[in-house]
Amino acid sequence: MEAPVSAPAARLRPDDGRLVRGRASRERILRAARELFRERGFDGATLRAIAGRAGMGASSLYRHIRSKEELLVEDLAVRQEEAWRRFRVEDDRARTARERLQRFFALQHQLLSEEPDLTTIALRALTHPEARVSRRVLALHDRSIGLLAEILLQGRMRGDLARDADVLLASRALFHAALGARISWANGLLSADGCADAIESSLELLFRGIGRSAPGPD
Repeated sequence: MEAPVSAPAARLRPDDGRLVRGRASRERILRAARELFRERGFDGATLRAIAGRAGMGASSLYRHIRSKEELLVEDLAVRQEEAWRRFRVEDDRARTARERLQRFFALQHQLLSEEPDLTTIALRALTHPEARVSRRVLALHDRSIGLLAEILLQGRMRGDLARDADVLLASRALFHAALGARISWANGLLSADGCADAIESSLELLFRGIGRSAPGPD
C-alpha cells in the first residue's frame, strides 16, 4: 500500500520589508524632531519642518504620527524604557529597597533631565484625557508605579518595610512626589540638581515617616 501523498506545505509570503522600513522611518522622524525641538523649542518646530529634516514629505510623516505631542511622548517612552533597562541590568536585589529606589530615580532623572520639554508636554497631553497621547502617558505612569511597587514588595518581604505597609499606595506617593519635583524643574522653579534633591527628600520622608510615634506604655 502506497503511503498517502502529503499536501505541499503552504508557502510563506516573503517579508516585503515594510515593517523594517516603517521602523526606520519612525526612528528618522524621532531623531529629526529631537534636533528641531532643541534648535527651535517645541512650539517653534513645525511638523512640516520635522518632515523636511527627516527627508520625507508631510503626507508621509502623517502616516507615522499625528501630532508633535505624539513625537515628544514617543521620546519620553524611549527614555523611560532606557531607564528601566539600565536599572534592570545593574539592579542588585541584595541592596535595601531604599537603595534600589534611590538608584532607579537617579537613572530616570538622568535621562529625563536632558529634555525638560518632555515633562512639560507630557503634562500638557494629560489635559486631553480622550487623546491617544494622553493614554500613552498614563500607561507610562502605570508602568513606573508598577516597578516601584515591585521593588517595595520585595523590600517588605525582606523586612525593609513594615509588614502591613501598603506598597501600592507608597508607590503612588513616591511617583507623584517625583513627578511634582519634575514639574517644578520643567517650569524653572528648581534646577536639575534641586529636582534630584527633592526626589531624594521624598524618598527619605517615606522611609522615615513624618507622623509622631505613639508613646509606649509606662
